[in-house]
Amino acid sequence: MSQLQNFCEIAFYKYSLQTRIILESKNYEVATASDGKQALEAMRKEKPDLVLLDIMMAQPLDGLNVSQEMMEDDELKKIPVVVVSSITDSIHSGEFPTDQYLPLDDWLVKPVTPDTLLSKVELYLSRYHH
Repeated sequence: MSQLQNFCEIAFYKYSLQTRIILESKNYEVATASDGKQALEAMRKEKPDLVLLDIMMAQPLDGLNVSQEMMEDDELKKIPVVVVSSITDSIHSGEFPTDQYLPLDDWLVKPVTPDTLLSKVELYLSRYHH
């Protein structure tokens, strides 16, 4: 397996440690952020190869706002985004917009098995970074 130069995982903190351990066990570099502002700052600085994004971060739809801002940024809009979220099963599910375009490459519903997570990471890295 090839090692990633810049991999950015953006998730609500309580999930990021488990995800970090899974990814680092496969020699991926991982950066985390706990809110949308911090996530965008980190992405602009580090230019990750892939973003794993939780919709519910500091605010219920924080991750959705991050993905929309990424699409408006010339340097970030080409980075693949895979959502890893449980918003559809949360008390905030009614706030989630189901009738608008979401600038995402894929969606994983928590909890995600390590094998599923790694297969999606490998798929999008190979697809976007040959």
